[in-house]
Amino acid sequence: MAVYEQTYRRYSGPLTPEWSRFLIIPRHAYRAVFSSKLFTAVFVICFLPLLVEAILIYLHHNVNALAIMKANVRELIPIDAFFFQTFVYIQGAFAFFVTLLVGPPLVARDLRNNALPLFLCRPFSRTEYVMGKMSVVLILLSSITWIPQLLMFFFQSYLEGFTWFKENLWMVSAIFIGGAVQILLLALLSQAVSAVVKWRVVASAALLGLFFIPTVLGEFINVVFLTRWGHIISIGALVKNVQAGLFGTFEPVTGTMRFQVDNNLIREITLLEPPLWCSWAALFVICAICLALLSWKVKAYEVVK
Repeated sequence: MAVYEQTYRRYSGPLTPEWSRFLIIPRHAYRAVFSSKLFTAVFVICFLPLLVEAILIYLHHNVNALAIMKANVRELIPIDAFFFQTFVYIQGAFAFFVTLLVGPPLVARDLRNNALPLFLCRPFSRTEYVMGKMSVVLILLSSITWIPQLLMFFFQSYLEGFTWFKENLWMVSAIFIGGAVQILLLALLSQAVSAVVKWRVVASAALLGLFFIPTVLGEFINVVFLTRWGHIISIGALVKNVQAGLFGTFEPVTGTMRFQVDNNLIREITLLEPPLWCSWAALFVICAICLALLSWKVKAYEVVK
């Protein structure tokens, strides 16, 4: 406006609290995300295992249904730590596909269109920008992983009684930490790949490769060298071991192999999983690398030589 009009006034309305400014990014991102019919369908499908889990829990306490089915579900599928661990891991697999649809374009779109200066010229730090982009993935994945699993736990507690709840209360922390580790890893990986690779299709392919190529290579190492240390480079195996440790179902010895050296000598090799601290350390290193990549790529401007 022209200076001589003297009509400019400073904004005097309510200010957004500094701690919640990063939430403006997911608020607008969800409008575009749920406008896609494909994503909406995938998101609804993610709740099908939870429906199966709720039915199994309900059948354990419904005598009439068991009589109609003529089956003893309590003996076939016990509701214990391994039960919840299995469904946490299954929901994590669905969370990966949700991340594959949502995560790659978040940062890549801004970098490709040079939109970062528009964000960072406002009272909005790089940390808040990264937190905002990650929260798009974290909130979505939380709604299909640890939050509904906690609801299933309390549903089982309600049907089984207070004694079962008191004895198994420790599983609440296992469900939360196990789910949080998985979704935090997915969010960091998707945003790091999105920042490095500025094209959505290539970023999605790179994210797929980060999960499947090390897994295949790790299994190759296990078979060739008769070991289980190949799991240390497999992200899926690392997450599975960490979750097993949280639920108390981790087994260091996964089996033995016998083979004949000569006509009279038979050699036996015990197959050992990497210790839990190695799995935690490997996940920590992966997260640190992702944070370093985000710190390197997320800048208000870039000097091109």
